[in-house]
Amino acid sequence: MNHMHTIDLPTDDDLWQQVLTRQANAGFLYAVTTMGVYCRPDCPSPRPLRRNVRFFATPSVAEAAGFRACKRCDPKGERARIAQAVVRDACAFIEAEEDIPSLDALAARSGYSRFHFLRMFRDHTGVTPRSYAEGVRARRLQAALSKGERVADAVAGAGFGSESRVYEKTSALLGMTPGAARRGGQGEVIRTAFADCPFGRLLVGATDKGVCFIGFAEPDEALMGDLRRRFSKAQVTVNDPSLAATVATVLGFLREPKQALDLPLDLRGTAFQQRVWRTLQQIRPGETRTYAQLAAMTGNPKAIRAVARSCATNPVSLAVPCHRVVGSDGDLTGYRWGVPCKQALLEKERRLNPSRKAAG
Repeated sequence: MNHMHTIDLPTDDDLWQQVLTRQANAGFLYAVTTMGVYCRPDCPSPRPLRRNVRFFATPSVAEAAGFRACKRCDPKGERARIAQAVVRDACAFIEAEEDIPSLDALAARSGYSRFHFLRMFRDHTGVTPRSYAEGVRARRLQAALSKGERVADAVAGAGFGSESRVYEKTSALLGMTPGAARRGGQGEVIRTAFADCPFGRLLVGATDKGVCFIGFAEPDEALMGDLRRRFSKAQVTVNDPSLAATVATVLGFLREPKQALDLPLDLRGTAFQQRVWRTLQQIRPGETRTYAQLAAMTGNPKAIRAVARSCATNPVSLAVPCHRVVGSDGDLTGYRWGVPCKQALLEKERRLNPSRKAAG
């Protein structure tokens, strides 16, 4: 006997509820007959009366029915594409300039007013043009220092006027002093210890300040290679017995992740990266957030890509739980230690913390 499988399609009442709650990425459009326009469900305009609403699958179908695109929510994405091109051009211009371009110069280049350009840039990058340019200089400085250039030469080459200005903002720029960045951990001792864990091998590394590396699910040589790349000139001690208690804490968390993994940490990154990492630590076991939600939690709702990059460069997985961040559709997306590990970690956390749910 053949069994028919039916798909429950959303009713107009279901679609109307998504309009009322301003559901993003809903996959349909609604039109207002009294206004003659069609919108995305998350349009910021006041909600119309239900009797004046019609639903459409695509812009072309809505336009064939005689409706025009809303200028506020831009359902066809035309204004968004133009803005993205303007912002990409501005970013490329900033990247190519030795000095930080003025807001007036950037606005004139874009063809928009100063205020309109600033809002457009901030909406698409999550930061002001000035902050973006300072980030470019910080990356230049970090790249030059990692190659071993003299601090004075690296500072000048990155576009800073003087070393004193760099040292004044050292934590915001690099998360460490320029000298420390140049030395790549030279003069420091990184204590390490391996152990077997549910996902294979586990490596923990720590400085005198705290844990600076946690990696797992790879062979010993791959894990150690990752750590050494981060601290290229540091002295590394292997199988250090002083880390026994720390390793036991990590293994205990992997066995039963009911509480956050609370360890003293030595995190080195830009101010933005550290803000993202601190925010990740606020997500409790059994819960998840999307990258967009995490960006909003950091106070930079538009900086979704920058937040994702910060998650990808997290040096202390588990203690900074980047595995609790998922795609907008709930997809597990990428994970430094493998998506199967991410899935297993989340499933165990949800099983042990059944009252906690993913944020909607």
